[in-house]
Amino acid sequence: MGNDLLQLISPAIAETLYMVVVSTLLAYLLGLPLGVVLVVSSPGHISPNPWIERILGTIINILRSAPFIILLVALIPITRILVGTSIGTTAAIVPLVISAAPFVARVVESSLKEVPYGIIEASLSMGASPLQIVLKVLLPEAKGSLILGAAITTISVIGYTAMAGAVGGGGLGDLAIQYGYNRFRTDIMIITVIILVILVQGLQSLGTVLARRLTH
Repeated sequence: MGNDLLQLISPAIAETLYMVVVSTLLAYLLGLPLGVVLVVSSPGHISPNPWIERILGTIINILRSAPFIILLVALIPITRILVGTSIGTTAAIVPLVISAAPFVARVVESSLKEVPYGIIEASLSMGASPLQIVLKVLLPEAKGSLILGAAITTISVIGYTAMAGAVGGGGLGDLAIQYGYNRFRTDIMIITVIILVILVQGLQSLGTVLARRLTH
């Protein structure tokens, strides 16, 4: 790989990793509590509340149904208010978080619902509070599934960052469009695809290994 190509690839990888890590962490900061609320407020669970479940579920479904590229453009005014600009890697984090958080909520909901309700009933019979059940029963029992879900979420965010490059979001997607597509550099297109495949494969393998270890 030539020095000129390396000088293009290296910053793009750093920008992609920055967007992925920060966006995923913030998405879990928002999505994890939402997923927990969806589960505990569902019928027959520890704090059933159909209104909360329906309203929250509807909001999550609406956000999940919006294509990311449309959400990216629609959130430009909000992005400008929050970070002062709508272009660049930091600006791309705002729509990435808004798009990923509902996905996280559904992944967490699915993982927590895999926990046998008998364990929860046993905890209730011993006088555990709803908060104690969430922190000491639900989350620990579902940790293997949650890790796999985190890997899937991160992989999805990687795909979103590539699309963010279409509107000046930076990263490998921006590199592939600006230099690979617009300047007919097939080598750059191929290299960016290979790097993205390596990232995805590495994350999936890491998530699988961690999930197995934590489960056992």
